[in-house]
Amino acid sequence: MTPRIAVILPCYNEEAAIAQTIAGFRDALPGAAIYVYDNNSRDRTVEVARGAGAIVRSERMQGKGNVVRRMFADVDADIYVMADGDATYDASAAPAMVARLIDEQLDMVVGARVHEAAEAYRRGHVLGNRLMTGFLARLFGRSFTDIFSGYRVFSRRFVKSFPVLSAGFEIETEMSVHALELRMPVGEVETAYFARPEGSTSKLNTYRDGMRILRTIIRLYRIERPLLFFGVIGALLAAAGLLLSVDLAATFMQTGLVPRLPTAVLVTGLMILAALSFFTGLILDTVVRGRQEVRRLAYLALPAPGDSSRGA
Repeated sequence: MTPRIAVILPCYNEEAAIAQTIAGFRDALPGAAIYVYDNNSRDRTVEVARGAGAIVRSERMQGKGNVVRRMFADVDADIYVMADGDATYDASAAPAMVARLIDEQLDMVVGARVHEAAEAYRRGHVLGNRLMTGFLARLFGRSFTDIFSGYRVFSRRFVKSFPVLSAGFEIETEMSVHALELRMPVGEVETAYFARPEGSTSKLNTYRDGMRILRTIIRLYRIERPLLFFGVIGALLAAAGLLLSVDLAATFMQTGLVPRLPTAVLVTGLMILAALSFFTGLILDTVVRGRQEVRRLAYLALPAPGDSSRGA
């Protein structure tokens, strides 16, 4: 049976590029349904997208993560092709990405961007991409070469088991973490990455998004590895307490007195906080394991792409 393919395009103020994007995916995947989800655009994005023949819907909550949550909930298909509506991704690569997903029964194929024009990919974003890629490799033992790519192909079981929590551009990181956390079969295909057409402007900010990357790294450590996160905090508190207690202990051994009571109280407090931090990490580590098991079961309840032995 031929799989139903949906091309889903989140958009915000992309009147200059959306028609070109839709035409590219229509040529590459002629049998696919093309959806454009507008996110409060103030230009003619909706009108242009409808004129190009796309199915246009709207999401009023601002932010790419909110749009992806709505798309994943509303659109029903066997295979989902997601890209930005700015004509920077190579639509002609979509058939190869879809074929790999089906042939290898993968749950996500990431379009790893290969850019030739300097204006296509900012230097700061390259650095942030490398930092996050290395971080995820340390956290999960594997990663992707382009963690922030918005060009991805998903199986139905990925989309319908993915509890989207992000509101903004962190959504790409959350998708990658979801796949890595559940040990899903995934792949990458190198795709060309182009500069935006004239009249289309980027919604990203290098410094603001750099801080967002840093916050995401800290948040992921706290959520995915709570024992390590709170264990490090506990170890630092315990080290500070031990350092302050050396002189107190030496004085007590010599005189049998504790002359600096405030320092002794501080040391006691630090050691109590260290113990609480460690046990917090231990408890949360158990919670995280239970959450992973529930998400894994929800994921396994749906068939793999290309699996004809189970219903779609």
